[in-house]
Amino acid sequence: MLQPTPAFSTSSTTNNYAEKAARLVPGLHDLQTMAALLVAERAPDAAHVLVIGAGGGMELKVLAQTHPRWHFVGVDPSQPMLDLAAETLGPLAERVTLHHGYTDTAPEGPFDAATCLLTMHFLTLDERRSTLMEIRRRLKPGAPFVMAHLSFPQATDGERELWLSRYVAFAAASGVDPDNARKAASAIDSTLTLLSPAQEEALLEETGFTNVRLFYAGMAFRGWVAQA
Repeated sequence: MLQPTPAFSTSSTTNNYAEKAARLVPGLHDLQTMAALLVAERAPDAAHVLVIGAGGGMELKVLAQTHPRWHFVGVDPSQPMLDLAAETLGPLAERVTLHHGYTDTAPEGPFDAATCLLTMHFLTLDERRSTLMEIRRRLKPGAPFVMAHLSFPQATDGERELWLSRYVAFAAASGVDPDNARKAASAIDSTLTLLSPAQEEALLEETGFTNVRLFYAGMAFRGWVAQA
């Protein structure tokens, strides 16, 4: 990502961020818990974990609460979102270094694990490929990597529109104003690089990750665990 996403570039957009995200992403809190469990399968007790797209601090807080000996580097290009992360973390922030920037400017590691939740869909294909390569370069051999974001099948006519309509339906059922949900889906359709699950898995393998496995499917969102 060459520039911060405009929607996360001002402090006003951080208001109620966690509540808004939970209304758009099915099982968001469980997704974060699953990410922590999957990382713990291969990470040591005193792991150093790289968190890409750490703004807001939600997954950082879950990871830090469940594993008190882990330390983290959280990376995000939006300073307001990093400020929110620090606020969300509270005293847990003493185990977290927040890096204002991008993966290619983050500390080299090597890290014992990495996560990237609800971030990759903001990147173009070339940016996504280079980001995955930079993440893998910073991981120890065999280290786990967990990522999740918007991804759904798009092979047949009308399939993309169907999945976006399901995104709208879930948001509306969760309390989001239907008109706002439709506007969000339209913006997603026109501005984001949305790949199918098969394309996502191929990209992970292309950038050197192995043992790629789907672990989460929440309507229009998918999540994978892989190894460096």
